[in-house]
Amino acid sequence: MSERAGFTSLVLAGSRGEADPLAEATGLRHRALLDVAGVPMLLRVVRTLAAMPEVGRIIVSIDDPAALNEQPELAARVEDGSLEVHQSLSSPSHSVLDVLENVASGGRVLVTTADHALLTPEIAGHFLSRVERSKADVLVGLVSRRVIEARFPDTTRTYLHMRGDAWSGANLFAFRTPDGRRAAAFWRRAESFRKQPWRLVGTFGPVNLLLFLLRRLDLDAALERASKVIGTRVAAVTLPFAEAAVDVDRPSDLELVTRLLAKKRSAQVS
Repeated sequence: MSERAGFTSLVLAGSRGEADPLAEATGLRHRALLDVAGVPMLLRVVRTLAAMPEVGRIIVSIDDPAALNEQPELAARVEDGSLEVHQSLSSPSHSVLDVLENVASGGRVLVTTADHALLTPEIAGHFLSRVERSKADVLVGLVSRRVIEARFPDTTRTYLHMRGDAWSGANLFAFRTPDGRRAAAFWRRAESFRKQPWRLVGTFGPVNLLLFLLRRLDLDAALERASKVIGTRVAAVTLPFAEAAVDVDRPSDLELVTRLLAKKRSAQVS
């Protein structure tokens, strides 16, 4: 294993509760095993990470570990030790914090999600190369609205609106240092506002909320203020890949991702 293979990768694969339209529509026990162009989306993510020299350990955090036995390749990876299993806790942030503190204590951790079906070694490698150059404790992958709409003009995403542009998350996070755990703890407090950006920013204080609503902050200024509130250095990695912002969160996402992967597979065959 090379010196750079120092990242533990954590894949968040918790369910969305009892009412999960995507899982119910396909009769699946667990949404992480949703078939996307012939391959369960969790397996797609695991294969991507396993192909990366920058990644050492791969951990899946899932609320129903037995569900992995239903997919032979995932079960085999668990059996041979190349895939580790973490019993997910009450929320994604809680699970991340538990892994940071108890499973990968002191190590560098890359976090992504099981529904990141378009994740490729190129996207994740680009992210980690920027992480390696940074001195921040925590880095988050973001894609600008301009990049997304140029590639997918009809897709619906959740954006944080800043001065100069709006940004969508890429479900890629890197915790470089032990101090990054403070960001995970803060995330636990703010997690309930994930789909309400104005309330999410409001957890950073009334002045920051006002500046956000008036769009007076660009991305760098916003993260500088966030770092002071959280007590750890937070930075962004802006990604040039629109695909990085597309997860399988709703039926329209599933349709888009399936179409893109089928087209890619056809191109490879021809």
